[in-house]
Amino acid sequence: MTSIEPLILLQAYSIGVFPMAHHRDAPDVYWVEPKRRAVVPLDGFHLSHSLLKVIRRDRFRVTANRDFAGIVALCAQSATDRPSTWINHAIERAYRQLHAMGYAHSIEVWDGKELVGGLYGVALGRAFFGESMVSRRTDASKVALAWLVARLRFAGFTLLDCQFMTDHLRTMGAVEISQRDYLQLLGAAVGEVALGAGALLAGSGEAASLAFDPLAREEAATGSPLPPSLTVDGPLSGHSIAQLLTQTS
Repeated sequence: MTSIEPLILLQAYSIGVFPMAHHRDAPDVYWVEPKRRAVVPLDGFHLSHSLLKVIRRDRFRVTANRDFAGIVALCAQSATDRPSTWINHAIERAYRQLHAMGYAHSIEVWDGKELVGGLYGVALGRAFFGESMVSRRTDASKVALAWLVARLRFAGFTLLDCQFMTDHLRTMGAVEISQRDYLQLLGAAVGEVALGAGALLAGSGEAASLAFDPLAREEAATGSPLPPSLTVDGPLSGHSIAQLLTQTS
């Protein structure tokens, strides 16, 4: 069965390429470089009134990097709206390995103690490459994306890559751009990242730490409930996430 070397995977992202599989139990992967790319402009996220209410009321608890393996497994499961998945076992192992190295990150959405949605992807320089998102409750994946956008904006990211356009993403502000325009954005976002052998020990870098580390802490370390204000750690409550996103939404 195919295995994906971490450094090869990171180098692929740096030039606009990513892996997929034909189905969950496929033995091999193939590499994709879309001619048209879906991205979410970080200053153009569309926050609907209904989603704004859900976020402000903290309907869900949102964390980062608390259950990366759980999010990937949830994304890989079949569902009525997605009977098959491109996340085969080799891809699942590869991203779990990248997570252990500090490059792959997850946003988890909880209903009580139950993991009900979220997303995962790869951070490199000031780019975040969204791989998959999942929802097992109404609005859970939308909440995850909203929190991701807010955290990336706070941390100074410049590119949120969503790979392929969907109706779901379009309603939230995603736009489709040419491969040429995408590569220009990509180059500006990852141009200073060195991807030699030592990169595997470096992790995603300062921007990713700013984006994800505050949400990765246990509540006991930050105080609970989280303060409804913009702090040195950025937006850490539904109220402050909504406040940041509605500045331009």
